[in-house]
Amino acid sequence: MDSSSRPAMLLVTGRSVGLAASFAIGIVLARMFDPAVFGVYKQFFLIYATLYGVLQLGMAESLYYFVPRKPEHTGRYAANAIAALALTGTASIGVLYFARPMLAGWMNPHLAQYAVPLGLFLTFMLTATVLEIVMVSRQKHLAAAITYAISDMVRTLLFIGPALLFASLDAVFVGAAIFAALRLAATLVALWRLCGRELRIDMSLLRQQLGYAVPFALAVGVDVVLINYHQYVVAARFDAATFAIYAIGCLQIPLYDLIVTSTVNILMVKMADTPRGEAAVALWHDTVCRLAFLIFPLAALLVVGAHDLIVGLFTATYVASVPIFIVWVLTMLPAVMAVDAVLRVYAQTRFLLIMNLVRFACVAGLIGAFLSSFGLMGAVLVALLALTVSKTIGVIRAAWLLRLGLRDALPWRRLAGITVIAVLSTVPVRWLQVTVAWPPLATFIVGTALYGATYLLLFYTGSQLRFARIKSQVTGPESQVTPKPQFSERGA
Repeated sequence: MDSSSRPAMLLVTGRSVGLAASFAIGIVLARMFDPAVFGVYKQFFLIYATLYGVLQLGMAESLYYFVPRKPEHTGRYAANAIAALALTGTASIGVLYFARPMLAGWMNPHLAQYAVPLGLFLTFMLTATVLEIVMVSRQKHLAAAITYAISDMVRTLLFIGPALLFASLDAVFVGAAIFAALRLAATLVALWRLCGRELRIDMSLLRQQLGYAVPFALAVGVDVVLINYHQYVVAARFDAATFAIYAIGCLQIPLYDLIVTSTVNILMVKMADTPRGEAAVALWHDTVCRLAFLIFPLAALLVVGAHDLIVGLFTATYVASVPIFIVWVLTMLPAVMAVDAVLRVYAQTRFLLIMNLVRFACVAGLIGAFLSSFGLMGAVLVALLALTVSKTIGVIRAAWLLRLGLRDALPWRRLAGITVIAVLSTVPVRWLQVTVAWPPLATFIVGTALYGATYLLLFYTGSQLRFARIKSQVTGPESQVTPKPQFSERGA
């Protein structure tokens, strides 16, 4: 296992353990509460997710840029980020309190009573964001993996426990605030142990961080709004029960999040120490292929098993979520290009903002027409279209930065091969679905095992065939001189 794979696998493993537990939160609450009540829960966390992304101001993510370059100032960079995040979070409590009538009129009258718990949860979670980022930036990957796992398991207990004991949303949100407070306390203790008296605000470094973070924050803010904008439109136009149907269709797959997040974070740290040129291209292309190897089959499996998964987890009450979920799964695919990570390494935060503004224009301009033409599915279709357009622009920019033509921008041949194998591997799953009459979740679990075995077998067979072909070319009588591989193939 090479130096890039091991850290990524540690983070993926740690987050897998925790997210496997936290994924149960939505399933348990969807089964406990009727769609109208569950819709309020989903709207609460829709607002949280939006504010959490926007109010970070790029300060937490800036640590990926500054800490690897000047690890001796880790404590000061972390303290600057903590102070900025605590300030914005505290301000959000007051804003949410006075915005209660707007929340009630815009989305749901029941949201107004949860404004203060939302603000507290948001403030604590914002301030604690820096913990794992500092660990990854200092290449303490095992510690970060353990922290991810423990944090998510504790969150699951403090969400589901109150729900089971008191059977009310109020108890769930109180449990959420308690979890966030505990996480913040653990963050401060861990950073003090790591940095000691260096954990203090430094105004000169703060100005450097803000110079990097503010353009990035604008880009991320637009991106966060874009990610969630279609859900806000649905929440405003439809009742809470319908929104619950749509929110289940937009189900976040923990495995996808942890694969992408962990892998691109490692890419940024490694690429920061790699000179621009052939080595950087090879690192980027290697990451793209690793992501494709995992994400393409995951997406194919979820598309073919969408009905069994949604009905199996959330019951037939949410069967209308299935077609929405199928389109939503396709939004995973553009992340394979990892262009945001490359642009951030080269401080192209202003271009990230341009990408996201283009994406916003697509969504805002087309969502009304798509809803009218395709119903609820139209909102997620326009999100997929806008995301594809923006990532394509990002690939063009990244290729320009690395002095590549579009033909060499990505390892196209490898990506095409992985796509073919991922699609072919769905055939045994479809055969299983039409020949058995098992419960949906059992069918999905067995189908997943069948798909995984088929995918790995086909991939191994393809690899062996490629190896045999290359060996014959090298040792065959017609090739006395081995041709020098093209630059793009080395990157692939």
